[in-house]
Amino acid sequence: MHPNSAFRRDDRALLETLIDEIGFGMVFATTPDGPRVAHVPLVSTGDGALQFHLARGNALTRHIDGMTVLAVINGPDGYVSPRWYADPVQVPTWNYVALELEGRVRRMDGDGLLGHLEALSAREEARLDGPPWTMDKAPEDYLRKLMAGIVGFELEVLAWRETLKLSQNKPADERERVAAGLESQGASAIAALMRTLAK
Repeated sequence: MHPNSAFRRDDRALLETLIDEIGFGMVFATTPDGPRVAHVPLVSTGDGALQFHLARGNALTRHIDGMTVLAVINGPDGYVSPRWYADPVQVPTWNYVALELEGRVRRMDGDGLLGHLEALSAREEARLDGPPWTMDKAPEDYLRKLMAGIVGFELEVLAWRETLKLSQNKPADERERVAAGLESQGASAIAALMRTLAK
């Protein structure tokens, strides 16, 4: 993660919110077959753990139970042009939000997997207009067949490492100029975070 402590935010509730808002990340592990990564939806349990699932045929599935892994969640980002600063003596940089979570993984049983899938679909369905889809709308035998093709895991987070690089090392007027520049280029999410979290 970025070495500048200005870009740290020791706020577990905020980090949990970022996980839920972004909802997707990568899980990295070193396996006997070499380094591997899986791109997965992530659900925070709210008590220091992350849940995810993998296809049974995924290269990580046969190795990951009991391993220490790294999960990475990337949030909004955007290129920062030196031309947006009042002081012309600047260089290009990148503002971004990223969270690394290191911890031990355990395989979930069938009930745990079902609970994870219910929580995941409920979270995502709540973001859509109209009546939500729920797991009980799928025929039981069909659902059972699909669940046989995936494996659920829970990562007990032992280390949280965040970078919220939002120009906190710049004065407020410069931060606003950068936020406006990012917004003008279509990077409204990172601009909004600069305006709300970098104060």
